[in-house]
Formats: sequence, C-alpha cells, structure tokens
Amino acid sequence: MTETDARTTTNAWRNWAGNVTARPAGAVTPASVTELAGALRRASEDGLRVKPVGTGHSFTSVAATDGVLIRPDLLAGIREIDREAMTVTVGAGTPLKRLNAALAREGLSLTNMGDIMEQTVAGATSTGTHGTGRDSASISAQIRALELVTADGRVLTCSEQENADIFAVARIGLGALGVITAITFAMEPIFLLTAREEPMAFDRVAAEFDELVAENEHFEFYWFPHTGNCNTKRNNRSAGPAAPPGKVSGWIEDELLSNGIFQVACSLGRAVPATIPSIAKLSSRALSARMYTDIPYKVFTSPRRVRFVEMEYAVPREAAVEALREVRAMVDRSPLRVSFPVEVRTAPADDIALSTASGRESAYIAVHMYRGTPYQAYFTAVERIMTAHAGRPHWGKINTRDAGYLAEVYPRFGEFTAVRDRLDPDRLFGNDYLRRVLGE
Repeated sequence: MTETDARTTTNAWRNWAGNVTARPAGAVTPASVTELAGALRRASEDGLRVKPVGTGHSFTSVAATDGVLIRPDLLAGIREIDREAMTVTVGAGTPLKRLNAALAREGLSLTNMGDIMEQTVAGATSTGTHGTGRDSASISAQIRALELVTADGRVLTCSEQENADIFAVARIGLGALGVITAITFAMEPIFLLTAREEPMAFDRVAAEFDELVAENEHFEFYWFPHTGNCNTKRNNRSAGPAAPPGKVSGWIEDELLSNGIFQVACSLGRAVPATIPSIAKLSSRALSARMYTDIPYKVFTSPRRVRFVEMEYAVPREAAVEALREVRAMVDRSPLRVSFPVEVRTAPADDIALSTASGRESAYIAVHMYRGTPYQAYFTAVERIMTAHAGRPHWGKINTRDAGYLAEVYPRFGEFTAVRDRLDPDRLFGNDYLRRVLGE
C-alpha cells in the first residue's frame, strides 16, 4: 500500500487482553469519509484486505488482519443532537465513555449500556455489546441509522427508511459489510437509577431467578466458582434524589476490592492454583450490600482494570438456570480452579439478524479466566454445555463455533450472508475469523 499521508503507519496490533496479535501491512487513520474511501480503494488495488479496529476489547480475532488496519480515532465526536427526534449522531471512533459524558452534560442518556465503556461505538455495536435488561436491549438495538462505506467506496446511509435491508443486518455487522463511519442512536432525557447490590446464596438466586428478572428493570448476578455464593445487582429507575456512593466507600468497593485486591488474588491463584477455592470463598464474602442512586452510566458501568479472557453464550432465557447448574456441577467435579466469577445477565428479544438475542428472550452466561492462566479446558467444557442449549456465542468473545453451527441457531443467518455477498463479494473485509464464523 502506498503511503499517502502522515496518518499511515505499520505498527503491530494487540488486543486489550493480549491474547490476539496481528502485524498489518499498514494502519491508516482517516480524518474523513473521503479519506477512508480512498484508503479502501488503494487497498483493493494493492490486493490487501481491510479491517476496522476499535479499542481491542474483543477477545476474538474479529479485527485482526495482515492487510490494512483502519483506525477510527479521527472519525469521532458528536455530529448532531436532534432533540425533536431524540437521537444523537456520533462518529464511529468515539469511545462510549466520551459519548456517555457528553450526553450527560446535555441532560441526555442512552437507555441501556454494558458494564464497560472503553470501546468505540462502532466496535461495541458491531460485535453485539450488551448490558442486562428486562425490557431494554443491547446498544445495537438502540441504533436508528448508520453510515457505511462499502468495498467499492460508496457511502450508504442505512435506516428503517433507507437501505432497510442493509440496516436490518448491519447493526451487528462484525466489520464484514464495510466500515461504519457514524451511528445515530436513540436517546432519552437523563434519569436516575438506584442500584441495589446484595450477596445472595446460589440456590436462592437459582430458585428466584425468574422473579428477580421480572421485578427489576435490570438484574444481573455473579456466581463465585468453588462456593455457593453470589453477588446480585438490581438497577431500577428512581425519582431521586441522587445519592452516589461516598468517595471513600466507593473507592474501597470499586477500586480497592474489585480491582486492587482482586488483582493480587488472581496473581496468587495463577501462581498457586490450589489456593483459588479458599480465595474464592474470601472474595465472595468481601463485597457487602449497598445501595446508591446516580445517573445511568455511573450505575451501569464499572472500571475493569484486571485483565482477563472471556467466553460468553446467550441461551434461551428459560434454559439459564439449568445451564448454570450444569456449569457449577462441571466445575465441582473437575480439577479446574477458576478464580473469576461467572456473570449472568438477560436481554429481551430483538430484530437484528446476528444479535445473540435475535428473535428470542435470552440469558447470558459469561466465564472468565485471568490473563495468562490456561483457559482452554474450562472454556471447552462450558461451551459444550452452552451449545447443548442452542447457545449463541458473543461475537467478540472466545468461541470455537463455525458457520455450520451458527446457521442452525440463527434463523436469519442466510439473510446476513446474502447482504455480505452483495456488498463485499471479493471479501475485502474478510479475515480468518470471519471465514470460520460466516463461511466462504
């Protein structure tokens, strides 16, 4: 690829967890849609493939390439806030944390979000990032329009009214359809959430799971392997007043315990695996019950400084408790030592072709291992359980599924691949990961 300006580099790329590396032939940081279209054209002429990349928070190689890496850093910032339509249009490279803070200053907010906000808006939505919600779905489900640059350099605006067939699949597009340059999200006036965090026994959570989901707008819990202990979190809208965590108590819970001491515990567990069950028992009892009320992004999201690798599957919601019980039984009877809690969340059905909640109410079961710890045996055993329940893997998290399996669990899989064949017949945006999960 010919060097066109100072924004072309050839640095190696590594994801956040450090489990995926790539050495692209070049990396381009376009400052405009026109520059991006030119970069795609030159890459095609040079016989190089292209992949857009965000902040590397995916654990798969969805963004890896030996061709041209497109960095969206300069395609960032709010383009427009439309208070009449209650939408915000934002550049694809904008980190969620910047979007959340900017909207809050305007008295606005997204309806729901995941628990990490380091990702770019395009990276998060393209892989199906989600939080938990009884009625409100993933970040991708909040998209009202998007701008897409295709392999032949066309700039398409996609919405329910314009290029509707592309919009139906591109909200979770895996970077396979083109490069997203802007996204329009639905928004609403800012509101308050009251968070109630409470330790609870595994057996009680399992027995009351349906009730807890039905009674709360946002419910999630963490089970600590090798124990019968969970930590639950219920987020519900509140009339206020705001009552954020105290500076000292918040720091103790969110930084000292959840990051600092947990980092030490994970490091010890990696060095001496036999200590993990004892550490898990202590960790599961360290977090105390608390309640606080604040604006959405300060309740939904948390700092995650301990690095890990992750696998997550969405199963039909009615299968959640059974699948989790099977995971617990598998861990209890195995020699595995698991230092990270298992996270369980829910989502309503949505209408996006490759959404993990496409067409069905879903529960998410996510398993993690501390970075540098062997994870294959644990993840393989969990994946076997999840696929027995027709589980759908999160597109940005470790899995071994292929197009044959995925076509069976996604009724609209063929709809997505047909649009891909039309927009990128020569696979300019292809890589090894997409070849596995989407087929040729």
